[in-house]
Amino acid sequence: MAQSWHDLLFAHWPVALETLRPLVPPQLELQTFDKQCWVGVVPFRMSGVRARWLPAIAGTSCFPELNVRTYVECGGKPGVYFFSLDAANGLAVRAARRFFHLPYFHAEMRSKDQAGEIGYSCRRRNAQAEFRGCYRPLAPVDVRMSGTLEHWLTERYCLYTTVNGKVYRGDIHHAPWPLQEASAEIEVNTMAAAAGIDLPDTGPLLHFAKRLDVLIWPLRRAK
Repeated sequence: MAQSWHDLLFAHWPVALETLRPLVPPQLELQTFDKQCWVGVVPFRMSGVRARWLPAIAGTSCFPELNVRTYVECGGKPGVYFFSLDAANGLAVRAARRFFHLPYFHAEMRSKDQAGEIGYSCRRRNAQAEFRGCYRPLAPVDVRMSGTLEHWLTERYCLYTTVNGKVYRGDIHHAPWPLQEASAEIEVNTMAAAAGIDLPDTGPLLHFAKRLDVLIWPLRRAK
């Protein structure tokens, strides 16, 4: 698959390992930074979603998405584990569930750029999971160096999922994240709670990225 990600917010909270361990398949090792796991709530907008050898199909290739994620490894390779992924495109939700075995949900969503501020809303259909707020970049792009928390949270080039107790990996390719410091006013955020995660009553670590072009390979059995 090829796709582009736009107007993305990384909102991260530290969460104790013992809180997440029952929620992540035991075949995956939870990773920590300074003895803390991290949970990300990540709203953004996608465009150009297509198979790499085909053109994008009008009306189906551009839509908002929001994911809830943490950070794991398998066989020594770090990656991302998704608790949920909400998308505004029902066809994409069905395809991702079938071919990538990911916990996608169909949601009513809106992403709008208002003079550099992104207004964003997500409400999962037939479930109590909602995000509503606005966010904006505050500083120029700063590509983070290895060893920093920001690099550890974002520079991950695969996703993991499990099927019938077996671990599968989907490799991802993109340039380093063009991160910017960000601010946000989050009015409602029950996305992590819907996955059984209680986020701490502290402000999140916030970063913004304007655009990133991405390639995603099919799942294969992790070793």
